[in-house]
Amino acid sequence: MTSPPQQIQPLDRGTKANLFLLACCQALGQASNTMMVAATALSIVTFYPNRDLATLPATLTHLGVMASVFPAALLMQRQGRRLGFRVGSGFGMAGAAVIGSGLYLANFWIMCLGGFLLGYAVASLHQYRFAAVEMVPGLWRARAISWVTAGGVVAGILGPSLVRLTHDAWVPIYLATYAAMFALHAIVFTVVSFIRFPPVPVGTGGTAAEALAPRHLRLIAAQPRFVAAVISAMVAFGVMSFLMSASPLAIVGCGLPHAEAHWVIFMHVMGMFVPAFFTGNLITRFGTTPVMFVGVLILAIGVAAGVQGVDAWNFRIALTLNGVGWNFLFVGATTLVTTCYRANERGKVQALNDFLVFGTTATASFLAGFLLERMGWLALNAFAVVLLIAALGAVTWLWAQERRVAQAAA
Repeated sequence: MTSPPQQIQPLDRGTKANLFLLACCQALGQASNTMMVAATALSIVTFYPNRDLATLPATLTHLGVMASVFPAALLMQRQGRRLGFRVGSGFGMAGAAVIGSGLYLANFWIMCLGGFLLGYAVASLHQYRFAAVEMVPGLWRARAISWVTAGGVVAGILGPSLVRLTHDAWVPIYLATYAAMFALHAIVFTVVSFIRFPPVPVGTGGTAAEALAPRHLRLIAAQPRFVAAVISAMVAFGVMSFLMSASPLAIVGCGLPHAEAHWVIFMHVMGMFVPAFFTGNLITRFGTTPVMFVGVLILAIGVAAGVQGVDAWNFRIALTLNGVGWNFLFVGATTLVTTCYRANERGKVQALNDFLVFGTTATASFLAGFLLERMGWLALNAFAVVLLIAALGAVTWLWAQERRVAQAAA
């Protein structure tokens, strides 16, 4: 029997325009983030002798996200998405300026400060997917998340392309890259002005769900769906960050040219975001849990490709599959999270989700450079298997919980 929810009403033109502009902001913000990953470690090793710490500014970006997710999410809930996203763009411009100044002055710690400031911009960037959910009916939730995430396709082209064009345009190398990052955040600041966000709820709201008092965060976090979603998102971002952060150094360290590092990052970002054009449809048709299972499997295949050797195609295949697996697992996990809270609980729940996710990402990013220097690229891939086992356990547990509920209902 055909399920009635499949017969959903099309979105109106205004909503489609808002989602498109959100995807544009996602594209530009993610392009800046991609440039940060592709350029920072390589720019630091040009003047700083301790290669073990080359990924520290990127790690501090993730720590900046952890410090910013609650203020950013609560600001958006209380004052609206437009102001919140503009503040995020302001931090992006400030972070790019500071990290560029650090490179110009050959001061590693100023670059670290710039990385930390960029954390607020990244925390705001990851709110675009939640803003998309608020613009559409419930049955469009997965597709809206997927479509806005698909803005990363442009990021995957724009970010690495700008790095290739700018990395040696000024002296020292990569200085012009940070100037381009500043410009991208300035454009996002402008584009946000044209998006029509839903009004900030006044009082308790008009629906029964909004009229209920917000639950304690501990009760929300204890839901099996929330636990499985957060663990899966943590693993998706952890494995992705773990391998992506180290890959430029590993590629150059294996004797391959800098251009190959830029190309691999491009393929990785394409893997992350091209599937977003259809991930939402797959979730609508087959369900969230099966898509998340496939995500774990693809990540595992990517790790297997990574441990087969250190030729150019090993890096290309491994990082591309790493991106595809991230997309399936992360979009599924985000869709699950949005079913775990009421409208008047969204700020703190979204913030808790991102805090836990980027705590894992920060740890993975820091360990990436440290373990790469001491153990090598192959051992780094093998270590990622531990995280994948955790994700597989979480998704399997969720699947068992869903079957138990379905059997009880039957």
